[in-house]
Amino acid sequence: MLEGIDGIIFDMDGTLLDSMWIWPSIDDDYLNKYQLTKPERFHESMEGMSYPEVAQFFLDTFPGLSRTREQVMEEWMQMARDKYRTQVTMKGGVHSFIREMKSQGKRIGIATSNARELTEDALDALKISGLFDVVRTAGEAGAGKPAPDVYLMVAAELKVEPERCLVFEDVPMGILAGKNAGMKVCAVEDAFSSLQRGKKKELADYYINDYYDISNETYEVLE
Repeated sequence: MLEGIDGIIFDMDGTLLDSMWIWPSIDDDYLNKYQLTKPERFHESMEGMSYPEVAQFFLDTFPGLSRTREQVMEEWMQMARDKYRTQVTMKGGVHSFIREMKSQGKRIGIATSNARELTEDALDALKISGLFDVVRTAGEAGAGKPAPDVYLMVAAELKVEPERCLVFEDVPMGILAGKNAGMKVCAVEDAFSSLQRGKKKELADYYINDYYDISNETYEVLE
């Protein structure tokens, strides 16, 4: 998996951190607050979108919601910040994996669809900000996943060619973003996307249940 790889790029939620559970909870609270009914395939429809894109999706889905995009984003921010500061944990084995990769001289980045503020809250709370050479959001790149923009931005700032980057992702749209950037992609098991496991394996190059699979060489190589 790591042969010919100089750059490691992580998605954050559901990949680096066990945090995907936060957003259905916030969405439900927000929908209840404004007495809105959640349509079918609601969360799947938002998969990979940047933070501003998700806020716009809410406004497009619920035209009667008399809020601006900025107001929606700020309300979510207030609802999410405490959870990201106090309730988020790292995925199994990822901390030791990153430290091992750094010891081998590999460059380490994050390419997330989340907001910059929440990303920094989580990394600071877990005291892991210093592990990453570059942290970028899809909003900063100007396009959500599956567009490759945020992965290409991170690779450029890491000064690593895309074909020498390995991406870790937990959902199909993120996997596609990495592949669209010309990178190898390892799919990561996460409870939130368990129903999409088959699709994830169709799209990715490798599959892990946790990061111990890499050191134990028990990861799945996909055709």
